[in-house]
Amino acid sequence: MAISLFDMLKIGIGPSSSHTVGPMQAACRFVGGLKEAGRLTDVARVDIQLYGSLGATGKGHGTGPAVLLGFEGHRPDTIDPSILRPRMDEITAQGELCLHGEHAIAFDEKADLTYHRKESLPYHPNGMTFSAFDADGETVRQRTYYSVGGGFVVDENAAGADRIVEDKTSLPYPFKSGAELLSQCKTHGLSIAGLMMANEQVWRSEAEVREGILHIWQVMQECVQNGITNEGILPGGLKVKRRAAKLYASLMEMDRQDLISPSLSAMDWVNLYALAVNEENAAGGRMVTAPTNGAAGIIPAVLHYYWNWCPNASEDGIINFLLTAAAIGILFKENASISGAEVGCQGEVGSACAMAAAGLAAVTGGTPEQVENAAEIGMEHHLGLTCDPIGGLVQVPCIERNAVGAVKAINAAIMALRGDGSHFVSLDKVIRTMRDTGRDMLDKYKETSRGGLAVNVIEC
Repeated sequence: MAISLFDMLKIGIGPSSSHTVGPMQAACRFVGGLKEAGRLTDVARVDIQLYGSLGATGKGHGTGPAVLLGFEGHRPDTIDPSILRPRMDEITAQGELCLHGEHAIAFDEKADLTYHRKESLPYHPNGMTFSAFDADGETVRQRTYYSVGGGFVVDENAAGADRIVEDKTSLPYPFKSGAELLSQCKTHGLSIAGLMMANEQVWRSEAEVREGILHIWQVMQECVQNGITNEGILPGGLKVKRRAAKLYASLMEMDRQDLISPSLSAMDWVNLYALAVNEENAAGGRMVTAPTNGAAGIIPAVLHYYWNWCPNASEDGIINFLLTAAAIGILFKENASISGAEVGCQGEVGSACAMAAAGLAAVTGGTPEQVENAAEIGMEHHLGLTCDPIGGLVQVPCIERNAVGAVKAINAAIMALRGDGSHFVSLDKVIRTMRDTGRDMLDKYKETSRGGLAVNVIEC
């Protein structure tokens, strides 16, 4: 099993990697299979069944439109986010869906798209079944897919191993645990970023890896810029006001001395960066799943902190930051989960905090041991965090939660750098605890909007 940085950090669209990015990819894969088999023009009708968390909160997360545009051949990394809702409205109004952009069929949203709010498929909460039928009602193709967090998608053949990525590439420095990662670094005299760069080169040249990472950084910067430019009310019905633009204008009018204190002034900006990203996510904008959309503001916020506030920041530092963060993300992906529907928000915000803390510690002089310690601190203090979005929307408490997670990541890195890398609880033990806690957590606290804040806050 091999996971790349570019698997962990994907360019996509909001508001959810598991509910929007993953389902769009699954639908695109399904219709691509019809095309490859030469059966595309045989299709007269499609049927879409969404289960578990996709059924419970899919309407608020934009799952339906994502699936339909995936059927039309769009991909989350290339689609213009602005066409998503208008095209969905056209499909509904015209009663027509254009498979793979070339074969038009009749489509009735009420009959052909079903949200199962309380029914789940066996192997993961984010399950979906797609079926295609010919004019006689015979099945042309049927597949079940699972969106397992962070935009990762597996089909029914991988059921029961839903965290496994199918790539069997042999890596020069494989690792399955934090202990193995540190051992490889020590044995070969490598930093975590250096080890990851060597592994990435089994797929791409070093120049291509660097170019790809810097493109991810560019998309993150554009997302922040869009977030501090756009104003108004977020879609979905909660009438949540966007705050980033107003906060940005306020901060630009102040000297550092005007803020809470000179030593804390950077935190106001970190809050801004995170809010900007997650408001863009909630509005369905373009962003980077890092490692998920619900937690996508943390890594960009801490990266902006590094870029704007840390001495000697450089593009090499950006590259090393994201290589290090990806290595930590891989540990969570392989040994636990980054899916809020599976383990609660500890798997999303907690993982992102650990990744960002590790990346910052690495580029500010941390040893591999200190980097591992920073990741452990970041995750340990998110254990048990529930996923209970109000109204099934990635807005409350998700947007503010990213700002808090980003600040905690910076503090985790600071604490780790003040030590020598030795600590009482290992990252591996914290990851195992997160997975066990997720298993014990009631389903109503795992992205179903049937518990916690989702039911205790009156929607107005």
